[in-house]
Amino acid sequence: MYKQLKVAVVQASPIHFNRKETVEKVSNLVNEASLQKPGLIVFPESFIPAYPRGLSFGTVVGSRSEKGKDIWELYYNNAVEIPGEEVRILEDLSKKSGAYISIGVTEKAGKSLYCTQLFISPLKGLAGIHRKIKPTAAERIIWAEGDASTLTTFRTPFGIVGTLICWENFMPLARMAMYSKGVSIYIAPTADTRDTWQTAIRHIAYEGKCFVISCNQFSRFEDYPQEIRDAEESYKQTGIISGGNSAVISPSGEYVAGPINGTEEILFADLDTSQVERGAFDLDVWGHYNRPDIFKFSLDGIPETIDC
Repeated sequence: MYKQLKVAVVQASPIHFNRKETVEKVSNLVNEASLQKPGLIVFPESFIPAYPRGLSFGTVVGSRSEKGKDIWELYYNNAVEIPGEEVRILEDLSKKSGAYISIGVTEKAGKSLYCTQLFISPLKGLAGIHRKIKPTAAERIIWAEGDASTLTTFRTPFGIVGTLICWENFMPLARMAMYSKGVSIYIAPTADTRDTWQTAIRHIAYEGKCFVISCNQFSRFEDYPQEIRDAEESYKQTGIISGGNSAVISPSGEYVAGPINGTEEILFADLDTSQVERGAFDLDVWGHYNRPDIFKFSLDGIPETIDC
């Protein structure tokens, strides 16, 4: 197993609600990141076609407006189908760059949408996906719930990689599912820019004795199409609505890189994965720091780790 890994964390703004142009921007960003030869490139939650921060989709309890349905239709029509053309483009980017790619999409499956993170291997293409198992608050009006079948982990040359999306990381048993699989590279795409999120990812890195890669998009309200800005009476503001705060945390809970805020930037970090084994000497919550004689943990339907 490789002991050194360079990661690229892409904090950028998608072309909001435009799948085709966002994929073109992803291509440019991967090509830019590849100049430094990272082994792993990470993009934010629902980057294609954008995390819809602040939008109401015309909803109040018991009612949905026609203007809100227009916004939903645009979002739905720009979501990503799996498999599909966008996935093939991402597979080609991974193969050409030689880097594994983790990227968030809004996935279209039938008539429902899911908040989904793709994991793409330069050797095997799309290795697997993770669908958010619990959308938070108003996210539930746009995204359906995933299940345990996509609590997926991946065996790579630099260790086992797993993903939980945004506030899934506040679910202790979801984290335990990742720890039970021996995750050493823990990807946490998010839409949360608060200081409390920084506290959480540092805790997770220390608790799991793993590297945590937190990636958020940077966006301004002006990035939304004009018809959305005109329709969203509840969210009339200008300027930055997501500053980012992307960061990489070590198994000791310390910053390796970042956080960066208020700008589009590719954050690079060099990881020494031997820190994972060294950290386990202190704490292994699935092993020597566990008490299975007292506490029982079970999970229905979790898949085996995928070789990729």
